[in-house]
Formats: sequence, C-alpha cells, structure tokens
Amino acid sequence: MLVGCVSPLGDSDADEILRRGVAEAVERELEPLPEVAQRLVTKQAMSDVEPALFERLDELDAIGPSYERSRDQLDVGPDLTGAEQQKVTISLQWTIASAVRSNLDIQIARLQPAINETDVVAAEAVFDALLFSNVDYEGIKEPTATFVLMGTELSAPVRANEQYRFETGVRRRLISGAGMWVSTDLTRFDNRSPGTVLSPDPSYTAAVHLGVAQPLLRGFGSEVNTAAIRLSRNTERGSIQQLRSDLLELVAATEGAYWDLVFAWRSLAIAQWLVEVGIEVRDVLDRRRDFDTRPAQYADAVARVEQRRAEVIRTQRRLRAASDFLKQLINDPQLPVGAEALLVPTDTTVEAPISYSLRDAILTAVSNRPEIQQAILAIEDASIRQIVADNARLPLLDLAAQISFTGLNDGAGRAYDELIDADFVDYVVGLTFEFPLGNRAAEAGFRRARLERSAAAIGYRRAVQAVVLDVKSALRDMISNYALILASRSFRVAQAENLRALLVEEETLAALTPVFLDLKFTRQETLASARLQEVAALVSFDKSVAQLYRAMGVGVTMTLPMDVRLASDK
Repeated sequence: MLVGCVSPLGDSDADEILRRGVAEAVERELEPLPEVAQRLVTKQAMSDVEPALFERLDELDAIGPSYERSRDQLDVGPDLTGAEQQKVTISLQWTIASAVRSNLDIQIARLQPAINETDVVAAEAVFDALLFSNVDYEGIKEPTATFVLMGTELSAPVRANEQYRFETGVRRRLISGAGMWVSTDLTRFDNRSPGTVLSPDPSYTAAVHLGVAQPLLRGFGSEVNTAAIRLSRNTERGSIQQLRSDLLELVAATEGAYWDLVFAWRSLAIAQWLVEVGIEVRDVLDRRRDFDTRPAQYADAVARVEQRRAEVIRTQRRLRAASDFLKQLINDPQLPVGAEALLVPTDTTVEAPISYSLRDAILTAVSNRPEIQQAILAIEDASIRQIVADNARLPLLDLAAQISFTGLNDGAGRAYDELIDADFVDYVVGLTFEFPLGNRAAEAGFRRARLERSAAAIGYRRAVQAVVLDVKSALRDMISNYALILASRSFRVAQAENLRALLVEEETLAALTPVFLDLKFTRQETLASARLQEVAALVSFDKSVAQLYRAMGVGVTMTLPMDVRLASDK
C-alpha cells in the first residue's frame, strides 16, 4: 500500500527537457539567420536585348496577339447546349470572397468544429445530475417449515405477503471522482400469511438515503476526471485549425485557378493569332503556286495552318476546363458548374517587386500556420493522457459512506413524518482496496503515454521544419519566377525583333519566296512560343506569391506584417 500510494505525478526533469526541446525547435531553425531581420527586394536587371531595342519596345510589344483584344472576338468553340455563348466577367477579389463563402469543401469543414463541440458537451454531461426512479412489486406465497413446541405449531405453514416499493433520487458525479446521491423509497407491506398478525398491517416504510463514494488514489482528482473534456476541447480546437488550413489552401488554389484562367484566355488569343497570320502566309503561297511554289511547299503550309487550328481546339478545351474548375471552387449560385457560361477574368497579372525577410517570414509562419497549432495540441493531448496513465498506476482505494433515515407507520404520510424525529438512523462506512501484483498493465500504459508524448514533441519539431521548408521553397519560387519574367520577356522581345526584321523585308515583293515564307512561319511560331513563356512566367509569379502567403499562414486577403509585402498595393 505504501508503495502504491507514492504517485509519480510529474517527472519534473523530463517535463523541463520536453519544454526546452520544444522551445529550441524554432530557435534552432532561426539560429543561422541574422538576429536583425534583413529585408531584401526582388530585382530584375535589364537584359542585353532591352537597351539595344529600347527605342522601339512599344513597336515590338505590338507585334503578335493583343491581350486587350475583345474576348467576343475570340472563337471559344461551341458549348454543350448549342445556345449563344454567355460570358461573365469576374475579379480576383470577388472570386476569392465567393470561394471562401460558398465552396462546398469549406462548408463541410465549417461543420466539423460544431460537430466536435457536441463531443465537448457530451463529455461535460458526465457531471450532470441524474434523476432515477424504480418501482417494484413482489408477491410471495410459499410453504415454510413450522416451529412445533410440545406438539403445538407455533408458526404458520405458509408465508404470504405482497410488497410494493417505489424509489426515486438524484445522483451526480463530481470532478474529484466522487459519486454522490440522495434518494428516498416508500414500501407498502401487506401480510397475507394465515394465522399471523402484524401491526401495523398493511405497513408503510419510508426511508431517505444520503451516500458518497470517493476514490482516494486511482481515479482521484480533477485532472484525471476532466481529461475527456479537455481532450474533446482540443479536438474542437484542432478542427478549427484544420478549417484555417483548408481556408488557406482554398484561397491559394482559387487564386491559382484564376491565374490559370488568365493564362488560358491569353493562350487562346496567341493560338488564334497564329492561325490568322498563318492563313495569310498560306494564301501568299497559294497565289505563287504558278510562279515558284512547289506543291509540296504549299501542302506544308496548309498542314502547318491546320496544325495551328488543332492547337486552337485544344486551347479552347483547356479554357473551358479552367473556367469550369474555377466555377467549382467558387460554387456561386449564379454560376453553377452545369452552366456553359464562360468566366472572363478582369484582373491582369502583377509583376511588382516584393520586399521580403526570410527570418520574419519564418516567424510569421510559425506563429500562424495551423499545422504548428495542431502539433502543440497534440503535445497537450499526450500530456493529458500521460497524467491519466500515471494515475492508473495507483492502487484502487475507494471510500464509501451512506446514512439512512427510516420511518414506519400505517400510512405513507405518517411514515415520512417519523423521519423528522431521526429516531432510526443507519450508518455504513467502508473502504475498498485493490492492487494487481506487479501492476504490469498500468506500468506499460504509463510508458506508452510517455513515449507518445515524446513522439508528439518530435512531431512538433517536424512540423516546424516542414513549415520552414515550405516558406523557403515558396520564397525561392517567388524570386525565381520574378527573375523568369525578365528572361522570358527578353526572349520575347528578341523574337519580336526577328519577326519585325522579316516583315520589313516582306515589303519587297521579290523577297516573298517560299523559303522566305517558310522562315516567316517559323518566326511566327517562335514568337508565339515566347509569348506563351512570358505569360506563363507572369502567371507563375502571381501564383507563387499566393503560395507564399499560404506558406506564412496569413492568406492574401489578410493584413500582412512587415515580413513580405508587395511593393504595389495588391
């Protein structure tokens, strides 16, 4: 018993090591970085092409498809209903707001905290008062052995009676682990045994009972008895953090889908421009077939135009898929996925420089990422389970006590009146002890709980590392994509200059040879490819900015700290 009464309710050294390890998880990641956050700005050095062509950049920008071209002039292909194509313009801000408000996955995620809240109420309800009632009837008629003295029977050979019993009361469990109850019962006894007379008959027995059962070791204390409530509350908090995580993912995915739709529209403009300029070259070759164009050269031109038409069809398909995917994300009642209306983005890509600090970005992420909060909750859950497992190692030593007041009379009311005098009082006090020899199951459970808490602490450090890696990866993507904008633009400007030089030569009719026109075909395609690369770089940059906000756990619609901020007011 003495050994069992020693409760290791806290290995202070182990707790201190755990707390220190958790605190050092973030410090270790920040230690290599300067203590004073160094702010950097994304830069784009001017390429060798731009200074040489600076004087006619506007002219070169005009060569190729125009993104400002009316969307009504683009052939988006047939819809699935055969009706006139409908288009709906949307802004990025409206798109994100609609997705946050109406997305079906988020609607499901919003319900989970409410579902978990019911588990908290259910866990708290264990300590609610419970009203109970019992009604019993007992009828007895049985032979009995009689007592005979000198040939004379002194007792009846038959025992017969009827008994009605009603009991009601209230019991409640306390957070200390104790169970308390108060109850009353009323019994009506009617003697039917022949030759036997009782007084009073029938009789009424009234009783009131007050009792308590209190664990003294195992199961004692609020920490143990409220563990289920605290675990349920942590589950509810975890579902809220999961909702935050889902919202961050949704915002980033919605903005990415919006920019993908921008890319699809621009890709369609480029593809259709290629068809239009290709037809012009093909028609020139057609007119020169009787002069210097061989049939194979003309057939090649026709094939290249048809190949471009096929690319238009594929681009139309990708455009409609991007539009439908975005409609699924935003789930707006006015824009159901089943409708064939095409979404037309009104916002253009942004390429403004960004000031950033790796240290501040990491600190912001550690403070805001839901994964970090969930890891902290996991440590707290493991600590709660360890306390319960620690208490389970103690012996079972329960104290039970009850006092009862009894009254007897020929009427129910008079029987209860006798209770007031408290002449008949019963007392019961007892102790129950139990301790398994070796106590191996409880010790194994405690070791398991301690190992799980250590695993939760390691999980926290792993979560910190994952968040730091995510932030660094997002920062690198943003910086790289910003640099790619300049590289792809320089490539496009150079290709535009190549095509411009060719167009200058085209003004001389003698230059319109099949070889020259084939070169024109090639430079058109090269310029279109350069245009696509430039648009892709712009879209990738804006998507990487959205991913950076997600990695920091703040979202694009929230006020940002000083760690990462667009120079423009995005």
